[in-house]
Amino acid sequence: IGISKQELVSMLEEDELKKSILVVFANKQDIEGVMTITEIANALGLPSLKNRKYQIFKTSAIQGDGLDEAMEWLTNTLVQAK
Repeated sequence: IGISKQELVSMLEEDELKKSILVVFANKQDIEGVMTITEIANALGLPSLKNRKYQIFKTSAIQGDGLDEAMEWLTNTLVQAK
């Protein structure tokens, strides 16, 4: 997850993305022993993000779980931001 954090921090520092909304897909939630949402947030340093909306969604691409909820949240958040 260390590389993911580095890439995320680098990406969020880009001028074009300064005000972007962040959706994190915590995939493979169908596997036993995966990280919790809190563990993922802390590992990525998300609690330290200021003035940015973000949400983490537990997903399973194989089962299709969590994808609709994530897209609904993103859509609603974008509409509210207008």
